[in-house]
Amino acid sequence: MDVEQRVKKVIARHLKTDEDKIRPDSDFVRDLGAESIQSIELIAAFEEEFDIEMDDQAALAVKAVGDAVEFIKKVINKDGGKAQ
Repeated sequence: MDVEQRVKKVIARHLKTDEDKIRPDSDFVRDLGAESIQSIELIAAFEEEFDIEMDDQAALAVKAVGDAVEFIKKVINKDGGKAQ
């Protein structure tokens, strides 16, 4: 499973939405209905899923699903996290 699929699974689980409705251009708040606390929970869930540590401030600045995928890929490549 690639990074994008794993990100979508985490989002679907935490925001209780259908994976098929999550697109790369989906905005976490506007399109997926994420609230502030859910954004923080998503960061923690991404860290757990990918065995990485993300800068919370930088991660909270990410607004769309595709941007989150790219952000996580960069962290994985920088930190040598578990991409698979």
